[in-house]
Amino acid sequence: MTEIAFHFNVPDKLQYSCRLLRKAWTGGSKVVVTGEPEVLAALDQLLWQFSPTEFIPHCLADAPESQRAVTPVWLAPSPSGCPHDSVLVNLGSQVPTEFERFERFIEVVSQQDEDRLAGRSRWKHYADRGYALKRHDLAAGQGA
Repeated sequence: MTEIAFHFNVPDKLQYSCRLLRKAWTGGSKVVVTGEPEVLAALDQLLWQFSPTEFIPHCLADAPESQRAVTPVWLAPSPSGCPHDSVLVNLGSQVPTEFERFERFIEVVSQQDEDRLAGRSRWKHYADRGYALKRHDLAAGQGA
């Protein structure tokens, strides 16, 4: 069964996601990041600038096939059609399709009221289906 972790009270979802992706990539994981297209475009830009000494290889799901075939981090509106099934990170407000095919699934929830409400709804969705949920509260000093 998919291991689901909620990282909540995140002050800046994009900066936090960069650190999370760096940690996953350096650990050898292949990752799919889902979210709204504008969020993924902003994350794509930030990943190019995140660290002057480290590059996190990534691509958007509509990148040329030659690029997608060798890239360990995919930024996609949906995990459908993505070749990786190790780690899924959701920056979006909806439950991603096919999340259950991933070994690990991370929900990133900011401190903003609207995002917190959507996060609670997703938490309930997974809990109602019997998933054991892990909590990582950044306000309590936990996190990536």
